[in-house]
Amino acid sequence: QVQLVESGGGLVQPGGSLRLSCAASGFTFSSYVMRWYRQAPGKERELVATVSSTNSNTNYADSVKGRFTISRDNAKNTMYLQMNSLKPEDTAVYYCNAFRLRSLVEIYNYWGQGTQVTVSS
Repeated sequence: QVQLVESGGGLVQPGGSLRLSCAASGFTFSSYVMRWYRQAPGKERELVATVSSTNSNTNYADSVKGRFTISRDNAKNTMYLQMNSLKPEDTAVYYCNAFRLRSLVEIYNYWGQGTQVTVSS
């Protein structure tokens, strides 16, 4: 059974930090590209950051570059998102995503349930 379980969300003041975790099980974690998405109230879900299967490449949305760091530990089947210098506009539900394209007809795409991050004074 595939599971992605996010943790680490909460309420933080502007300028503060949080570290999100995504624990994976039920699939070969090291073969998947992992991503963090977020969705704010009334807005579409947006891609925040991506890490390659080997942790060698990362990409970030312009809005979080220089403040957020994505990483993964394939030995622990876990992905992380270190969020620093948080702003009120970072308030959203953050989702963990696992993606693998084995062929044009064999695509695997899994989602976690999300964790709420609220940045407010």
